[in-house]
Amino acid sequence: MNTGLVLEGGGMRGVYTAGVLEYFMERDLYFPYNIGVSAGASNATSYLARQKGRNRTVNIDYITHPEYLSFRNYLKKRQLFGMDFIFDVLPNQLVPFDFEAFYKAKEKFVVGTTDCITGETVYYNNQEHGKDMLTILRASCSLPFIAPIVSYNNKSLLDGGISNPIPIRQAEKEGYSKNVVILTRNRGYRKKPSKNTWISKKAYKNYPGLLEKMESRANDYNETLDYLFEQEENGNVFIIQPTIPLKVGRMEKKPDRLLELYNEGYEDAKNIYDSLLQWLEK
Repeated sequence: MNTGLVLEGGGMRGVYTAGVLEYFMERDLYFPYNIGVSAGASNATSYLARQKGRNRTVNIDYITHPEYLSFRNYLKKRQLFGMDFIFDVLPNQLVPFDFEAFYKAKEKFVVGTTDCITGETVYYNNQEHGKDMLTILRASCSLPFIAPIVSYNNKSLLDGGISNPIPIRQAEKEGYSKNVVILTRNRGYRKKPSKNTWISKKAYKNYPGLLEKMESRANDYNETLDYLFEQEENGNVFIIQPTIPLKVGRMEKKPDRLLELYNEGYEDAKNIYDSLLQWLEK
């Protein structure tokens, strides 16, 4: 197979992706190349480690834990998501991540982050940065305002979705002209420009590249969607995305809503699976 898998972020909307990947694991469907940002990249780790059910446990069963997502976190650490809890306590203690299986995986895994100085996307892969992937994932999932900047390899990094929310062109750049893309928004969604740019300019005044990307984010995202749908018509992209209007937001904390979206992803993957196989065989 010479097909890539491209995963959008989206905070807690990423449980949709988790549901799709769970079905893929059940059918033993893996891709030689996997690229994602933020929640998409995070979900990909358990998928590539072949840990069935782990994404559901981490993202749904623990969502009500006060250290996962809470205003208490923000008051104590200036971060709504408890990054230490999510990227240390959960994988190393509460829901052990199979690091050995992840390191042994043959698939290439690429994570996109945003360089706060230049505003450009910086990509890291498991073949060159395997032992540091948790730090890189943390950077890719660190949203502006609600998580601190992460330092890695002499760079200041934040959420990969800022500079490249759907890294389809990077997959193509690396030689994968045929890609399965999992989105976390309904078809027809268009991103609107932020109305509070003054807050960004005040909070990140020392990071002009980041500010530039944040200001152009809506246009960049919508342009990428247009490109994706064009490639879909040309037969180069197979898109999987929510079919039911979303009830889940980026900061969703209600387990029942998250489970509903997770199950929707699983059922959507199940329903399109035969069509996907036929597309892959073309």
